[in-house]
Amino acid sequence: MQHAKGTRQPEGNARMDGFSFPLCTKMVETLQKRQENFHVQTLCVLGHNTKTDSQGNAYPIFSGFLVECSTGSLIPASFDRNSQCPDEIVRRLRVSASYEDPSWHRKLLDTYDTKTDRFIIAPCSWTIRLVQIALSLQNLSDSEILSTCSTSPSAEGPDFVDNERRVWNYLIKHPDWKKTFPLRQPHVFERTADGGWKRADSQHQDKDIGYKS
Repeated sequence: MQHAKGTRQPEGNARMDGFSFPLCTKMVETLQKRQENFHVQTLCVLGHNTKTDSQGNAYPIFSGFLVECSTGSLIPASFDRNSQCPDEIVRRLRVSASYEDPSWHRKLLDTYDTKTDRFIIAPCSWTIRLVQIALSLQNLSDSEILSTCSTSPSAEGPDFVDNERRVWNYLIKHPDWKKTFPLRQPHVFERTADGGWKRADSQHQDKDIGYKS
């Protein structure tokens, strides 16, 4: 694969059609820029993390995993909605909205702060255009949503369509991003004694749009 600091691709691998090459490059660049030291032995991305079924549909071999910190072992895993961390809808919305926000150009949506053990959801703006798109999509059938909104319809999880609808409903109800991020301030969550999360700013904890403790 292309090195994060270079532009050359290995011989015989000039075509990257069908693989998320730009995204993988950003991930490697982010690891390089972190202050922590990472010793990456195996990086399962691009063609190394792709399989096909009998109909030729492409699937990821690993779509999620757990890391056993004491041993460094990787364990394939999937996560349901109950295991998601705070402000799930807002974090999903940022993925769609960030491409319109110049402050997120060429950046990854880094959320978890390893130094302070906090979730810091930096602000992201969106335009009325995104709200209009949500209005146009909300009446599509499930199959139409898959074919329109997914790059790999056959490989999506069972909650894909529902998650898309939830994000659109949030946009329609809250078209002004300043209501979600007043004064363009982040949403900061701290871990509780029982392992849950709470808003660091207590005056906003109960008013946080879309957040469930």
